[in-house]
Amino acid sequence: MAHVPQIRIPATYMRGGTSKGVFFKLTDLPEAAQAPGEARDRLLMRVIGSPDPYQKQIDGMGGATSSTSKTVILSKSESPDHDVDYLFGQVSIDKAFVDWSGNCGNLSAAVGPFAIANGLVDPARVPENGVVEVRIWQANIAKTIVSQVPITNGQVQETGDFELDGVTFPAAEVPVAFKDPADGEGAIFPTGNLVDDLEVPAEVVEGGTIKATLINAGIPTIFVNAADLGYTGTELQEAINGDPAALSRFETLRAHGALKMGLIQDLGEAASRQHTPKVAFVAPPTRYVASSGKEVTEAEVDLLVRALSMGKLHHAMMGTAAVAIASAAAIEGTLVNLAAGGGKRNAVTFGHPSGTLRVGAEASLEDGRWVIDQAVMSRSARVLMEGWVRIPGDSF
Repeated sequence: MAHVPQIRIPATYMRGGTSKGVFFKLTDLPEAAQAPGEARDRLLMRVIGSPDPYQKQIDGMGGATSSTSKTVILSKSESPDHDVDYLFGQVSIDKAFVDWSGNCGNLSAAVGPFAIANGLVDPARVPENGVVEVRIWQANIAKTIVSQVPITNGQVQETGDFELDGVTFPAAEVPVAFKDPADGEGAIFPTGNLVDDLEVPAEVVEGGTIKATLINAGIPTIFVNAADLGYTGTELQEAINGDPAALSRFETLRAHGALKMGLIQDLGEAASRQHTPKVAFVAPPTRYVASSGKEVTEAEVDLLVRALSMGKLHHAMMGTAAVAIASAAAIEGTLVNLAAGGGKRNAVTFGHPSGTLRVGAEASLEDGRWVIDQAVMSRSARVLMEGWVRIPGDSF
């Protein structure tokens, strides 16, 4: 029996923030995968090693977590106002689909460095030493991201002393601004309310109703109070991920929140929309020990936040969820703002399982609707490996 040989595709394996992913130039993909559709999805799944019933992704580039089961496709932007078009695909680990419904804020930090190194930014704009402003069109949510990429001796600077909790080693700082980060043309608050009484099954919370801030900024996110679920906000991964009943409760909560936000029309659709919305729980500041062993004191943070991604508690914080946190904190009366002590603020430092993160946002009320002008945070990025990925030629 004849077997189809492997093919190789130019690719770069990059870390961006607290995530890793396989980056492709659109024009380097096989022709059948250069357009959206089944061929592209099948190719990306095979690269990552999904679907994998063992949930290990041993036969692919994925790392069997939501933070490492990621792909990015970049191309030179056709818009004169942008340098690069950025498309993000979240690959399901154990199911056969790629979720294109949202952005990855962490990998957004790696887009600018990749674009410069791969000729997607006009070389005339790259100084010998300094900073390049890379304007990115985020195709998943139709929004602009502006990245400030440091340059040393004409090359992207990747090493440095910027430390990011959730990433072991320091690197160069890459400030990233998410402009008007509401998904597409959607409202910041899809229900029109800063806080909703979200109806959920009694298995989620006694009484069947839970207070929730449903916000669409960076990525659609459902915020609830930790105390309403019996948590303190200091939980680390194992406390949630080692509890199947807790994960089931969160998934049920997520599905009902998605329905309330208008992201799905039927609860059954939530299973095939794993990437969005996110669900997170918040609490006032208190001391805890992070997963690294580092002590986080009450005085260091404005609030605590824990967030789930792809059905599991995230080891740190998703970049897009950090945008949602910054945006909600900037608007008086949301659960996030109240957990931080209330009042007007344009930045917060929050505690997550790996440590702390400072994020900022500028909010304004226009014609009775809240608008987030931009949300800003600093990340870092680094090339881990570059060359080719190989997959069987009949994979797609």
